[in-house]
Amino acid sequence: MDRKIYSVSRITDYIKDLFSGDNLLNDIWVVGEISNFHHHSSGHMYFSLKDSNTCLNSLMFKGYNRYLKYKLEDGMKVNAHGYIDLYKPRGSYQFYIDKIEPDGKGALYLAFEQLKEKLEKEGLFASESKKKIPMLPKKIGIVTSPTGAAIRDILSVVKRRFAGVSVLIVPSRVQGNMAKDELISGIDYLNKRSDIDLIIISRGGGSIEDLWPFNEEIVARAIYHSKKPIISGVGHEIDFTISDFVADLRAPTPSAAAELAISSREEIEKNITGLFSRLKNAVNYKMERYRENLTTLKNNRVFSLPEELYAAQIQERDELVKRFEWAMEKSIGSYKERFTLLNSKLNSLSPLKTLERGYSIVSSRGKLIRDVSGIKKGDYLDIRLSNGTIKSIVEETEKEGEFSV
Repeated sequence: MDRKIYSVSRITDYIKDLFSGDNLLNDIWVVGEISNFHHHSSGHMYFSLKDSNTCLNSLMFKGYNRYLKYKLEDGMKVNAHGYIDLYKPRGSYQFYIDKIEPDGKGALYLAFEQLKEKLEKEGLFASESKKKIPMLPKKIGIVTSPTGAAIRDILSVVKRRFAGVSVLIVPSRVQGNMAKDELISGIDYLNKRSDIDLIIISRGGGSIEDLWPFNEEIVARAIYHSKKPIISGVGHEIDFTISDFVADLRAPTPSAAAELAISSREEIEKNITGLFSRLKNAVNYKMERYRENLTTLKNNRVFSLPEELYAAQIQERDELVKRFEWAMEKSIGSYKERFTLLNSKLNSLSPLKTLERGYSIVSSRGKLIRDVSGIKKGDYLDIRLSNGTIKSIVEETEKEGEFSV
């Protein structure tokens, strides 16, 4: 029997033609869980869709995935649309996806949750990074649609609460693809002005699609990096946007944003009156306490008998004086006794005492005469007695056992 043999390329082309001609495979939705996700540097996404039994190789070209609002990741269950075709180089079939959305959850809602989690981890929602809202701003910048209901509500509240506040409106789209860039430009412009104290970004209610510009990451970061404090008043009370979490203060509605931005004149006057009353009462209370203290001090014995204040010190001083006088008397008495004793000893050794007993001191020309050998006839002598001096001239000298003239 003759056999017909086909090349690999021929069979691959045949199978590819089968895929191309199948209407179901060329327009199909597939539900599955993402696994082995890889976002290539080229921008294309490669992953598998799997269920409990098998998996389907899938890819999504950059031209289709660049507008995704949320991030694809492993474990995410999705509904994907596209076509299935054969990849000839490997001879395997693949799912070429042009649309993809979360299964059971809207794509925008998922993108909102993912961005909220990301920015929260980065600290953009932290309370310590919030700037203080001024109590009474002189000029408020408002980034919003100039024709929407939001701006009318804000201006109405401003006029009612404090008409003297100046308002600068920076027109911006508040929905659609171009809105995010205009919101950022408005915030940047107001930050460059030195006369703006506070910024409000606002719009009325709407669907999540309508409010999406306020969920854009670049808008959130522009709010976070603003040098001026920002109040976010977007949508209705039940609406929450990323801008609300990043802003320095979130208002549930545009009108509420204006209420929070401006204290009413009546409230300020009431607060001032209350503060003045509290201050007056506090001063009166202090003065009364001071009067009571003064009366108490005035009746104190110290003021009528001030010497009692230092009574203990005076007594201590007197005692110290007495002790000093006693010590001085004792010391002087001791010195007197020593002086008397020393004087007595000195007198007993004094030459004067010897002279009183009949002795004399003889000197010649200031020299003490101890021996007659140095004396000759005609010398002048001074003879010191106990009660005076005798001036004499030597007539003759005589040594013991000798006589000389």
